Amino acid sequence: MTEYSPIAAVDLGSNSFHLLVAREVDGSFQVLHKEKQRVNLAAGLNADMTLSLPAMERALTVLKQFAATLNNFPHSHVQVVATYTLRNCKNIQQFLVKAKQCFPFKINVISGQEEARLIYQGVANYEHSEGNRLVIDIGGGSTELIIGEHFTHKLLTSRNMGCVNISKQFFNQGRLSEKRFNKAQIRAEQLLEPITASYKRMGWQRCYGTSGTIKALHAIAVQFGHNTLTTEILLKIKALILRSHNCDSLLIEGLSEERKATIAGGLTVLLAVFAQLDIHELRYCDHALRDGLLHEISQNDEFDIRTRTIQTLSEHYNVDTQHSANICHTLKQFYQQISVNWSLQKLDLQLLCWAAQLHEVGLVINSSGLHRHSAYIVSHSQLPGFTQEQQQVLSYLIRFYRKKIKMRELKLCSAIEMVKFSRLLSLFRLAILLNAKRQDTLSPEVKLSSYADTLLVEFTNGWLKEHTLMAADLAQEQHHLKKLNLTLNYI
Repeated sequence: MTEYSPIAAVDLGSNSFHLLVAREVDGSFQVLHKEKQRVNLAAGLNADMTLSLPAMERALTVLKQFAATLNNFPHSHVQVVATYTLRNCKNIQQFLVKAKQCFPFKINVISGQEEARLIYQGVANYEHSEGNRLVIDIGGGSTELIIGEHFTHKLLTSRNMGCVNISKQFFNQGRLSEKRFNKAQIRAEQLLEPITASYKRMGWQRCYGTSGTIKALHAIAVQFGHNTLTTEILLKIKALILRSHNCDSLLIEGLSEERKATIAGGLTVLLAVFAQLDIHELRYCDHALRDGLLHEISQNDEFDIRTRTIQTLSEHYNVDTQHSANICHTLKQFYQQISVNWSLQKLDLQLLCWAAQLHEVGLVINSSGLHRHSAYIVSHSQLPGFTQEQQQVLSYLIRFYRKKIKMRELKLCSAIEMVKFSRLLSLFRLAILLNAKRQDTLSPEVKLSSYADTLLVEFTNGWLKEHTLMAADLAQEQHHLKKLNLTLNYI
């Protein structure tokens, strides 16, 4: 990416969709264009966690507008992330299929932990202070809390409470009362209880708040002549809100019309955070998730973050690094030979190598059922830098790297193109098979060729005739790969 090239960050939030276009000049970002569209996705999340069709249509309408703005942008210059509502709705695939028809850029559904990490990076690049800082971001469906120092996060959490879902649950139809506030705050504090002790132990010197809810509360506080938020000021805002019996009739200087419906829920969440963590003062920061995304696009360090994540996890579980390195070497040879025919990208190779590094982490549990244990650890670990889809791919590659391929379990794998996954899995299984003896020497040299759904493995100098056990293993693998509608031939 050349300096001055425009880059874009798109945040598909539970309350609003945001588009930020900027360019990097002399190490800092120059904002070229901003768009914010109220979508109220979280309000369209039904009790069974399905997203309503009207909510989908609102989202798709905005995506069409964003697509027009981003016309002619290289895909490498655009990062799109979806947060709480889209990561939790059961019919996410239905939405993604529709979105693909009107929005050409890949939508990355990220975990709450990854959302928190990006929020912290956004703040860290603009707020410079010594010692630990606590960052709080109250969104439409979730609240992220992060403790870090400089550019390094130390604690990350995402709690399933936001200004929209708390308002929907406790201030239904905009009704306001002291009793409703009390019930809402008790619930919010309950959701915070599991993390309170660890956050207090870690401690912080400064506290920052980001995004819409805290921005709105800060704007009201400014009208009082205050530039920071304290419990006293928040209670004063609460008293102002309770002068009305319904959100629709709120008349508070500094409160925008669009924030009226969710301000009670957002205020309740922040009061709960202040109470649980004994916060004395919070400063507003105008940088968060989208700024974190811009930083990662410009630095092009997405791979570095994920590589560090994989390395940390593999070291934690003390994996056999020589064995995984041999498998990666074989995978790279495969990639060089068939990437064009099978339309594989560099990220596909990287995913395979990351899977190789983690496929034996389950040994810490038991060697029996290793593939299942390893997949469980990978699917339930915090993996900074990875989208939910990428984490799912890693988990499934590891789950089925050996033995039978159970298609009924792979039905959960709808987040990726099944043809692509089948090809990746076949290469992963083959690379592990060729390195099964775990010798320091590399696996036998093979020539790999592919066409459509057929994979041909050619061993040099009659090697296979002298290794009958490998021939038997390949015959068994030939049978297993039929489940993926792939034909394996070998000579």
